[in-house]
Amino acid sequence: MSTRVVPRSSAMNPSSQDRNAPARPGAGALLLIAAGIALAALNLRTAITSVGPLLGEVTSGLGMTAVGAGVLTTLPVLSFALFGGLTPGLARRLGSHRLLLLALAAVTAGLAGRALVGSPAAFLGLSVLALSGGAVGNVILPALVKQHFPHRVGLMTTVYTTALALGTTIAAAATVPLYESTGQWRIALGVYALFGLAAALPWLLTLRHQPAAGDGSLALGFRRVLSTGVGLQAMLYFGTQSSIAYIMFGWYAQMLRDEGMTAQGAGLALSYLTLLGIPMSLVMPTLLTRVRDQRPFVLLFGLAYIAGLAGLWFSPLGGVWVWTTLIGVGMGSFVYALTSFALRTRTGEGTAALSATSQSLGYLMGGAGPFLFGLLHELSGGWHAPLLLVLLLVLGNLAAGWLLGRPRYLEDALAARDARRAPADGS
Repeated sequence: MSTRVVPRSSAMNPSSQDRNAPARPGAGALLLIAAGIALAALNLRTAITSVGPLLGEVTSGLGMTAVGAGVLTTLPVLSFALFGGLTPGLARRLGSHRLLLLALAAVTAGLAGRALVGSPAAFLGLSVLALSGGAVGNVILPALVKQHFPHRVGLMTTVYTTALALGTTIAAAATVPLYESTGQWRIALGVYALFGLAAALPWLLTLRHQPAAGDGSLALGFRRVLSTGVGLQAMLYFGTQSSIAYIMFGWYAQMLRDEGMTAQGAGLALSYLTLLGIPMSLVMPTLLTRVRDQRPFVLLFGLAYIAGLAGLWFSPLGGVWVWTTLIGVGMGSFVYALTSFALRTRTGEGTAALSATSQSLGYLMGGAGPFLFGLLHELSGGWHAPLLLVLLLVLGNLAAGWLLGRPRYLEDALAARDARRAPADGS
């Protein structure tokens, strides 16, 4: 009697998993999961954007050195890269619901704990704990959307990207007023732990709707994902847009101030640039999921970036609000980068693998962007050379996005690759 060997590529077919899938949650459970996704997304950046406005008070209060402050500002990108890469494997072992619940517990404990400690080392360690939860959430939320809302990807991506933008903005805008009203930077930072507690409740209630654990056949490491055009393009697209975004958030206000804008005006321009992420998150996911080919949107983002950069090059303050708006539209590429993880995969496992690979390596690229931008500014003494770097990143982003925008799927590319490598069975 012969034994039939199932090719690895057959595991890529979503229909092969249907028999092992748990019963689909009812409407009430799905509503609870949707609320849980939104509340979890609120927590993904609070550990980062709450510190920046009070960095001086935090470092002074802890007696932290300049080196320690530098480490603190570098921790987000390193944590997102490291823990984001570990997420798919952890999800296979623990299940995605349980893993997200643990991630929210890490965010909550990290935010609350670092507001209580007195040593710089403990503050940095607890910051890593909080950031690890955010990193896991970055990767697992697109996979949860794909698992539970395969026919509502656009709507649910709108929900979580908008919540992400709101959480980012709230932590950046409310931390200083909280500090001024209480006189305590510890309270101003620690209050965001309450967000994590609220977000954990829906996931406690939905543990029984945990998707069935995989058998390991869909385990996709970085190497396998990057062996496909889809994987490589998604990583490059996410990495280049992250570099541009980190540069703008870190240097935009200073560049405008050097050109003659007041500190208040430059800060307002940066705030406006940040706030533009909310309408982009509200509008773009639904539009992106209504078409099979997203290249027109990629072109829109690229042209908006180029027009905004041209304005900054030739007349930085002459139309600063127009240039800021155009750059904000260009930064809609972040929304597409997140949406593409679900658009370019057929399964929740594939979404998690593409998300983890793109975000882990992409955030490392993003962290290098502000450093190179500042180095070019220091070497050249002006802003034209750094702006050329941003233009090159935009062109790279446009090229990667143009290829990524085509209607293809990661699982199909892997199945075709495995089929080409498989030896003939002689039958």
